[in-house]
Amino acid sequence: MVLDAQGGRPQTRHTPAARAQGGLLVTGLFVVLLFAIEFVNAATFHALNRTFGLRPRTADGLLDILSFPLFHANLGHVVSNALPLVIFGFLVFMSGLRVFVTAVAFSWLGSGLLVWLIGGWGITVGASGLVFGLFAFLLVRGFFNRSWWQIALSVILFLSYGGILFGILPGVAGFVSWQAHLGGALGGVAAAVLLRQRLPRG
Repeated sequence: MVLDAQGGRPQTRHTPAARAQGGLLVTGLFVVLLFAIEFVNAATFHALNRTFGLRPRTADGLLDILSFPLFHANLGHVVSNALPLVIFGFLVFMSGLRVFVTAVAFSWLGSGLLVWLIGGWGITVGASGLVFGLFAFLLVRGFFNRSWWQIALSVILFLSYGGILFGILPGVAGFVSWQAHLGGALGGVAAAVLLRQRLPRG
């Protein structure tokens, strides 16, 4: 914390350390929330999924877009999403709160809208659309920003986690919603386009 030269008012510098601390706090609290919701949901034998899960092509389903990533099929479902959410969310947060909120919002809405439009007849739950959205954002933003360090990070992430991209293909795994994954990824790409750095004109 530093004081400005005008009136001695405190200012907080957005240092990498401060962003790292904020990123761990925000993503960690979100994952804790997911586990807390799952414990309550499990106590009701996952009856909450029928209320808050996303039902495609229904009027109520449009409201479900706001809630379905918070609920999961079982504890293992939450566990499978928790670590990538923390890793990808933390890396996005390092670019600032506005970038993080935008990437999450576009991933959330993109995932939900595509499921609502072309999803199967069952109820969809889970935060994997956010995982795919944040991952896609990290993969492509360097190319839009023409940032070599962001491109280098995307290469490392692709080599480490690129296999999950098979999850956007129909029929690869019948028990997952490829629509949620694809919609989240498209939302992440859209966020990267929106947030691309404007280069000065020559």
